[in-house]
Order: sequence, then C-alpha cells, then structure tokens
Amino acid sequence: MDIEGGTGQGAASATIAGLLAAATLRLAATSNSPRLDAEVLLGHLMERSRTWLFTWPERRVEPAVAAAFAALVARRAAGEPVAHLTGVREFWSLPLEVTPATLIPRPDTELLVATALARVASPTARVLDLGTGTGAIALALASERPGWTLLAVDREADAVALASRNRDRLGLDNVVVLQSDWFAALSGRFDLIVSNPPYIDRDDPHLGEGDVRYEPASALVAGNRGLADLAHIIAAAPAYLAPGGLLLVEHGADQGHAVRGLFAAAGYGGIETLADLAGLERATLGTRT
Repeated sequence: MDIEGGTGQGAASATIAGLLAAATLRLAATSNSPRLDAEVLLGHLMERSRTWLFTWPERRVEPAVAAAFAALVARRAAGEPVAHLTGVREFWSLPLEVTPATLIPRPDTELLVATALARVASPTARVLDLGTGTGAIALALASERPGWTLLAVDREADAVALASRNRDRLGLDNVVVLQSDWFAALSGRFDLIVSNPPYIDRDDPHLGEGDVRYEPASALVAGNRGLADLAHIIAAAPAYLAPGGLLLVEHGADQGHAVRGLFAAAGYGGIETLADLAGLERATLGTRT
C-alpha cells in the first residue's frame, strides 16, 4: 500500500481515509499509537482537527499535501517524535511550541498541575517552576489561576526563549520566565515550588528507546541513580518556601521510597506520594514546617 496514493493508485486518488489507513500500517511496527500519530500528522498538514478528519474520510487530499504527509510518516517511522514533526504538543489543553531543545511535555506531568491546583488555596499564591522547559507547568497553572504570580526558570537559554514564546502566544502575563541554574539566580519565598527535574539514571536502557532518543540528555538524566537533581532541589527548597509552603516534584515510578527519604531528611512535614493514572508512584510533596 502506497502512503502517498492511499490505495496504491497514485496521488490523484488519495483520500483522508486511505492516507490514514496506509500510514497506520506503516507506523504499526515502531509506534505505540500509530493511528493517533497518523491523524495528528495529517491534521497538522491540513490545518484541520482530528474530528474534521473523521467527518470527511472520503475527502481528496492534494498531491503536495499527500507527499508531505508521506515524508512526515517516514520520519516518524524512523523514530522522530510527533511533537518535533509538528512543532506542537498539547498540555493541559494548551498548545505549546516544542523544539528539540527541551523535554516534550508528558500527560503524566499533568498530575503536578492537578495536585498544585487542589492543594494551594490562596488566590494570590507566589509560585516557582524549576526547570520549566517549554513552560508547560507554569503556563497551565497560570491559565487556571490568573491571580497567581508565577516565576518559571531554566538554566538553558534556548528553553527560556521557548517558554517565553509560549507565554507570549498564550497571553499569560502573570508568568515571568528567567534563566537560572535551579535556585542560583533567585531570591524571596514562594507558596509553592514545583519541578519536573531530570530523574533518569544515566545507565537506564530506556534512554535508547522511543522519543527520549531525540530529547536533550540534560533534561532527562541525573547522577546518583537519577536522584542528584531531586536531592538538590529538596534540600535547597526550604530556604525559598514561605512558612507552610509546598514543594511538589515529579520522579520515576521506582523512586518514591528514596524521594520520601530525601523529604524526611530535609525536615518537611506532610510528606505524601501520589500515583499517576497508571497507578505508579509519580510525584511527592511536602510542606515547610
């Protein structure tokens, strides 16, 4: 089956349904979500929603678009992340620009957003997002709590520029983006500090699989079996938390016990680990006592 022609009869006969069926077959061997990937890529090229594609399956596709789709499918089949191919990833219903300079936002990280919204009652909270990347966490919180003041920091200049572009495009002017190596350039105290830091062991075999092959190691890998950055944040955060302030961090599914130990050693109260939608330990929080 020819992706470009949809049914193998040439580009002139390409339909949305034919292109999607052929692409799904092509991607089945390398993607966990071949149909979804195909729909997102074709919708991106046609500037249409997935719902629109479902509604018009027999609509003919221009040859130039079919050829561009075939090229994107080939790149996806070779392993490139869909977010890099489209330049966009949705997070908390916000369309975020994505580049190879940062981590691609994951659905699991929405647990941090949901937890922060549920646990911080103040309508005027001051919030710090450490290692902001695309700005996903800070921008999601800002979209839900316009009265909050958010500071989003990253040590990489490219990430700071990217998060700033996302903020400006979304019009979320209650977010300030700043370059800082964790707390190095910061002062003051916050009601909430939230972070999705690097937490993968440099010897983890999964680093050679899937989308992570195309993401910067600096956003993924940490020393001390993946715990080095978590340990630094947990130990340093009390000096930047207001009394009763909350620290909330994402971590690996097998790191919950170790992370709770780091919180306890640093004197936090109310330590709690939360599970993601798959039932895996994914985030831990504690309060400055």
